[in-house]
Parts: sequence; C-alpha cells; structure tokens
Amino acid sequence: MSDSTRHAEGPDDIAHAVVVFDEHRRRVFGIAYRMLGTVADAEDIVQETWIRWQNADRSDIREPGAFLATVATRLSINATQSAHARRETYIGPWLPEPVNTDADPALGAERGEALQFAILLMLERLTPTERAAYILREALDYPYDRIGQIIGATVASARQLVSRARKHLESARRAEVAAAEQRRLLQAFLAAAQKGDVSDLEKLFAEDVVSTTDGNGVKLAARIPVAGRSRVAKFIAAFSSHFWVGKRIDWVELNGQPAATISEGGIVTTVAMITAADDGIRQIHWIMSPDKLRHVSRAGA
Repeated sequence: MSDSTRHAEGPDDIAHAVVVFDEHRRRVFGIAYRMLGTVADAEDIVQETWIRWQNADRSDIREPGAFLATVATRLSINATQSAHARRETYIGPWLPEPVNTDADPALGAERGEALQFAILLMLERLTPTERAAYILREALDYPYDRIGQIIGATVASARQLVSRARKHLESARRAEVAAAEQRRLLQAFLAAAQKGDVSDLEKLFAEDVVSTTDGNGVKLAARIPVAGRSRVAKFIAAFSSHFWVGKRIDWVELNGQPAATISEGGIVTTVAMITAADDGIRQIHWIMSPDKLRHVSRAGA
C-alpha cells in the first residue's frame, strides 16, 4: 500500500483495523509464544504483526486471520536465531516462561497443544520450520496446504515436517498423565520437599528424574540440573530447612497444567511445575528468574 493510500484512510478504517486485529491478537500471541518461549518475545511479534497489518492493503485481504497467522509465524521463525543467541549469556539453565492459562486453556489456539513445558522444551530441539509446522498443525489444526503456504513449502514437505516433529516429540507425549494425577503428584512432592524426607521423595520420582532451575543468576538458584532419583531427593531435602520458611504455596494453572506458586511477603518468588509419567515424576521445573515471574504474579494477584 502506498503512503498516499494509507494517509487517505479515515478514522472508521483505522478503528475497523484495530477491531479485527484485536479479534486475532490472542492467536498471534499464542503462535509466537509457542515458537519463542517467552512473553516479551511473543509481545514483540504481536507488535510487529500489528505494524504489518496496519501498513497492508487490507482491502485485498479476504482472510485476516490467515494473513495475521502467516505474518506472526514467519516473524517468529526469523526471531528464533536472535532468541537463541541471547540465551548464550543466560546464567544457568533456560526454561520457557510460564503463562497463566486459567482464563484461556488453549492460549488463543484451537486446542491447548504445544503448551506443556515438556513439549516446549522438546520443541527447542527442532528446526524453526519444523517447530512452526508442528504448532500450526497440532495447536491450530491447520490443513497441510495452508501450513505449506505459511512456511513456504509444498504440501508434501509440510506433512514431512509435521511427521518428523511428531517423532521427536513422541517420548514427551507418551509421558503425559492426567491433570488430576499430576496435581496429586505435585502436591505429594511439595509436602515431602517441605519435610525434607528423602525416602518419600524417592518414592515419587522416576529413576531418571531431573530437577532444573531457571534463575538467571538469582540467589539460591541451582546453576546446573540435578539428575537421578537419589541425587535429586538428597538435593531437595538439603534445602528443606531454610527454603520453605515463611513461604506460602498457592495453586494456579500454568501452560495448561497444575502448578504451584511459592510466595514470600505477597510476592511470588518461585514457580514449581512437574512432568510426570506412569513411573513417577520425571522432571521438576523451578522458575526463579524474576523476569519470568512477572505475569504469574499478576495472575496470582
């Protein structure tokens, strides 16, 4: 669209553009968040997608939702490289930023796929195009011809990308347990952790359990993952005498899963989440980085 055409737009045109964009904003955010793993990066994509929408010749766009999803996906694919570069200077392990899904369990998508922590972490191992194809198919239920158009691939290539992604994610998908069982295990874990009972902790863990803390250098945050049933149980029991003093535990739904917020003085200082399977808890995720707790704190408030 030329500058002269854009300047000729009246208030009604601009107001309509805002209304249409707001209808699809949550989906745009959901695509970007699944691709990039943080709220800030996803909000940057939302802002850039709005600019593209604002500057487009909207009279030629028959399906605004498809246009916006395409722009958001392509921008997210391009942004993955810089996002990974920033993580090279991150202190300790990097985990996705938890997002509150109490109000929107699917986070703007057709279904709440590719939101669980285990899946988001596995998505990090895929190429950006594989990740995009998987998200468009599994979360938004897009047909393969539409996926191909968005990522610039043939229908056959789009099918292949989704199939390859599914194979990579198969182990994480198999490990899923029902939300009620996950909450029961998390509740039992938190009780045993507060008591510092190594035996009770070991009974809850799978043999190859891993405890990972995302703190970006914050005090008391472990800077390397701890692995193995016995080692993780002893590690968690070791800080039971001081970590839980003066803390309050509340329940919240994050990334479509039961999670616990740990607060001190009314401020959320930690989020605890688990990934569990039939053999017990396989992953424990501690989010302690203040930058990744801002939206959790607001949701909790």
